[in-house]
Amino acid sequence: MFKEFTVVLPKIWEKEFNIKDYGAIAGGKKSNTKAFAAAIDAAAVDGGRVIVPNGIWLTGPIVLKSRVELHLEDNAIILFDKNKEEYPLIVTDYEGIKRIRTVSQITAENEEDIAITGNGIINGNGHLWRPVKQFKMTDRQWNALLKKSEYVIDSKEGGVWVPTKTIYDARYEGEVFPYTCETEEESLKKAAPFYDFYRPVMVSLRHCKRVLIEGVRLQNSSAWNVHPYFCEDLTVRNVVINNPYYAQNGDGIDVESCDRVHIYNSDFQTGDDGICLKSGKDKEARKLIKGCENVLIHDCKVGQSHGGFVIGSEMSRGVKNVLVKNCSFIDSDVGIRFKSAMGRGGVVEDIYLEDIQMVNIKQQPIIITMDYVHNLMDYNDPVVQSTDPEDIPEFKNIFFKRCICEGSGEPVKIKGLDGYPDSVHDIYFEECELE
Repeated sequence: MFKEFTVVLPKIWEKEFNIKDYGAIAGGKKSNTKAFAAAIDAAAVDGGRVIVPNGIWLTGPIVLKSRVELHLEDNAIILFDKNKEEYPLIVTDYEGIKRIRTVSQITAENEEDIAITGNGIINGNGHLWRPVKQFKMTDRQWNALLKKSEYVIDSKEGGVWVPTKTIYDARYEGEVFPYTCETEEESLKKAAPFYDFYRPVMVSLRHCKRVLIEGVRLQNSSAWNVHPYFCEDLTVRNVVINNPYYAQNGDGIDVESCDRVHIYNSDFQTGDDGICLKSGKDKEARKLIKGCENVLIHDCKVGQSHGGFVIGSEMSRGVKNVLVKNCSFIDSDVGIRFKSAMGRGGVVEDIYLEDIQMVNIKQQPIIITMDYVHNLMDYNDPVVQSTDPEDIPEFKNIFFKRCICEGSGEPVKIKGLDGYPDSVHDIYFEECELE
């Protein structure tokens, strides 16, 4: 049975700090990075609301601080620019492991009582960073991209257009990881020639407590849109998260290793997974015990996406006590997906999905598999061939009740690890209709 819990909202003082009073100039031509920082610093002294008024406000990275609410008034647009000076390469966590990325457009780390609210738009200018796969384009769209950049990478699925030469070079030279050199500083120096390859998550919230995201539209991110990481008491409500269907790695929200999460009354349309729960990747991640738990998601809609609601594949610290109810998934590749692989380890358990409506799902409305990385890794890789019990992931106690799908490729796919029948067990269906 799902265990009820309470999510605590942030406390924000009502005093207002308008970015115009700190030198901000609207119009989308002049950068307002310093004005945003000054307004946030002023608000952080005793707490308060940083007001972004009607207009287009070009800026570099925004760093939120404790007791500060970033509030977008009607018709306000925050538009992020792109430059090496304001977006340096850093070592952070992405896709479950330490990775090199650029600084995120909105960041908060070890902060308490923070909020992003209002009726405005936050635009990450992701098309300046993202690759685009040719098979997702019409001929006219593809030709338009070629006029912007001539760089196309060959792949098994056809061409992959990239906006700059440094991304093109990185694809052929290979990604640089933090452990490539003896120190992180040396790795960052080695990655520098391929700067544009390391596109940022748009909203990165790390180790924060009492967080609210409400009302705003978040769109056009370079990679993942919103990434809460080891946060407590997170509320996301009445938001729209939107990326083009061709947005590579354009996830809506990736909740990683968080505790007490409430997501509701929100709309997602993304280039990858819509709503995703994660908890780290493989042996390195399992050194940290805390997983993702106590999550309530309801009354959300996910349109075109790779997956409507997804757990994994990075789930090595475990995911438990999750309820998803009264949600609609339309036109996505997969409706509900649980994914993992040998080497991940970790346990996903006590997951409840109720009253889920799905229409026009291209593949499966429900899929539970543990061979996710086999298309990415060599079958002879030691991780794939591991027999260490701690490397074996487990899915159990997953309940589907009144999950309805009208139109799909096949109704259900469940596949555990070969040779490990207990890797997936105790999966229950009640009153489900999956066409």
